[in-house]
Amino acid sequence: MKRRSFIVLWAVFVVVTGCAGVKKETQSTVVPVPGRYDLSRALKVDSLVVRGSLANGFRYLIRVNEKPENRAELRLVVDAGSVQETEEEQGLAHFTEHMAFNGTRHFAKQELVDYLESIGMRFGPDLNAYTSFDETVYMLTVPTDSTVFVEQGFQILEDWAHGISFEGEEIDRERGVVIEEWRLRKGAEQRMTDKLLPVLLKDSRYADRLPIGQKAVLDTFAHAALRGFYKKWYRPEFMGLVAVGDFDPEWIEELVRTHFSRLTPGAGAADRVVYAVPDHGETLFSIVTDPEATRNAINIYYKRDVREQQTLAAYRMRLIEGLYHQMFNQRLYELTQLAEPPFLYGYSDQGRWLRSKEFFILGAGVPDNGFEDGLEALLTEVTRVRSYGFTQSELTRNAKEMLRAMEQAYRERDKSPSSSFASEYVKHLLEAEPIPGIEREYDLLNRLVPGIELDEVNALATSWAGTGNRVIAITAPEKPDLEVPTEDELLSLFDAVSQKQIAPYAEEVSELPLVPDIPAAANIVERREIEAIGVTVWTLDNGIRVVLKPTDFQNDQILFEGFSLGGYSLVQDDQYIAASTATAVVTRGGVGAFNLVDLQKKLAGKVVSVSPWIGSLREGFSGSASPEDVETMFQLIYAYTTAPRQDSTAFQAYKARMQGFIENRSARPETAFSDTMQVTMAQNHYRVRPWSLQLVDEMDLFASMTIYRQRFADMDDFNFYFVGNFSLAQMEPLVRNYLGGLPTTEHTEIWKDVGVRAPRG
Repeated sequence: MKRRSFIVLWAVFVVVTGCAGVKKETQSTVVPVPGRYDLSRALKVDSLVVRGSLANGFRYLIRVNEKPENRAELRLVVDAGSVQETEEEQGLAHFTEHMAFNGTRHFAKQELVDYLESIGMRFGPDLNAYTSFDETVYMLTVPTDSTVFVEQGFQILEDWAHGISFEGEEIDRERGVVIEEWRLRKGAEQRMTDKLLPVLLKDSRYADRLPIGQKAVLDTFAHAALRGFYKKWYRPEFMGLVAVGDFDPEWIEELVRTHFSRLTPGAGAADRVVYAVPDHGETLFSIVTDPEATRNAINIYYKRDVREQQTLAAYRMRLIEGLYHQMFNQRLYELTQLAEPPFLYGYSDQGRWLRSKEFFILGAGVPDNGFEDGLEALLTEVTRVRSYGFTQSELTRNAKEMLRAMEQAYRERDKSPSSSFASEYVKHLLEAEPIPGIEREYDLLNRLVPGIELDEVNALATSWAGTGNRVIAITAPEKPDLEVPTEDELLSLFDAVSQKQIAPYAEEVSELPLVPDIPAAANIVERREIEAIGVTVWTLDNGIRVVLKPTDFQNDQILFEGFSLGGYSLVQDDQYIAASTATAVVTRGGVGAFNLVDLQKKLAGKVVSVSPWIGSLREGFSGSASPEDVETMFQLIYAYTTAPRQDSTAFQAYKARMQGFIENRSARPETAFSDTMQVTMAQNHYRVRPWSLQLVDEMDLFASMTIYRQRFADMDDFNFYFVGNFSLAQMEPLVRNYLGGLPTTEHTEIWKDVGVRAPRG
């Protein structure tokens, strides 16, 4: 069964800056609505959601949503997970979830899966479940174009709620399945996490209640113990249902009453306790190495009590915190673009991972023996923000990004999939997470975000400080030449950075245009319609062919791809690494007058993504844009073709990070296996060598730039395909100018067979 990982970073408002091409989702074009809110007021629940509860305590949320058509997403939510287990029950919450698929009152053994597959559902995507510390959730997707299918779906949910069979033979058969799942998760990452959690969650029940459980319990528990756990916790007062889909809500509500009114409350049974994670005044440490670990990581955790989520004040504070992380993560990303980056990646984040604690986390991945440099860089940036704050230009830019992201979601509100609503409503049932609805949130952001002051964001840097409730965690490979810092050495770095003289952050945002000189418009020499599929084909006088299909699948999206034949099959073997890394080198260098960081700032306020690529047999571009930013998309295609930027600093940064990511990859047994398969199936072909430090040394900036320019020097054999929310009248001048202005030489190429063959037999 699918189980959520414990350490899942909360990233609702965090912008992750990509490195392959340019991808920005930013500025709002909406004028803020004047007026103020009473911030002490509670957030309202979306009026489109039907909420209710039955006499036995069972709760439900129902919402009509027509995407996808003729489908319903159903979730049975059980407010009990592994933290509810006793010592003798460790692993039984997860085991109970498994048994739900091994026979119920109305579906014997395999009949449940067989039935769902017979109506077109698939085990995994449409039928699944997970068990975490605090809850167990069953997920079911059913067709709604037949009343029988929906009614049977509700019968399955009811069976899971109080009709799992727990036949002794099936329990014993499932032991092997669950124990194999326990074994498979015992890789290096999990082994290190298992050592971290008792420190991070010190003196709490969570520290020794991992959902997978204890093997000794799984091997030996009595059948009666499993049935007892089910009876104790699968009770209507601890349960609820979420139903989102293309259906009649009154009918669904009646099905809820019919099936779940039959559940009997547990008289005198166990209470649902929220277990605390105790505070601690001192800094705790978790320094763990493993011979199969493939990366070095340092994380600093700050714990604090869970805050209320229901008021507008709480909602506004989450916006402020989101802006802080956006701006801070951008600064950390800029450090990775230095010729000698202090870390491979850095980030800050926060979230509620458990019912009783929130976490703020500051982390980085570092190369071997790079812990001191990485931690010093992280702490220096924290101190810089604490001393000087962010700049007004950073806040303005990131506020625009936040507003534009919300505007895009609002524009697509009638296209949102039912599964996304279902996940949101599960959190509402379990944690009372607000569900005001997209219309309300759109209004809230446009009222609240423009009023957020720089001082409010800057104040967070001070609130996340101190030694109390702090945990410093290091994970690293276990090998002789790797030095891992001690606790005293880590603390001394905190002291040293606090004494440093640190200069304020400075930035410049160029006002230069992306394309200084817009090319003259080309002629369309041939126009053709394929009416059967709604496609228009234009051929430009430079030979480029453009295929366009307007659609209404998404309201705020245009997708495109353009390619020609050739790829890096046309380069010599000794240039293969330079060719296969060429587009990564180019996109990290930027275009024209803009390095990558400047380009990303230039694109603040745009929803646009353009990525050049060179594959084994083809080269081309792919990307997307909001209809209002489509000209910027065309400008980036033109700029990446005619003005790729050679940046030695960006190249050295990319190469250094590649070395850091690769240096320990072979320590993982699965990597050794896949590498062996790769070279065996290619019969040790030179171009199918697994990544290694030797291959990184073969990277060459000049060769990559030369190959890139060669592959995009002649565009007359390119085909471009555009699909999305556009009109032909909108696209024609952009196609004629920017694609019509691309270079051509009338030289025809095709890919070359380089001789990679699988072994016979």
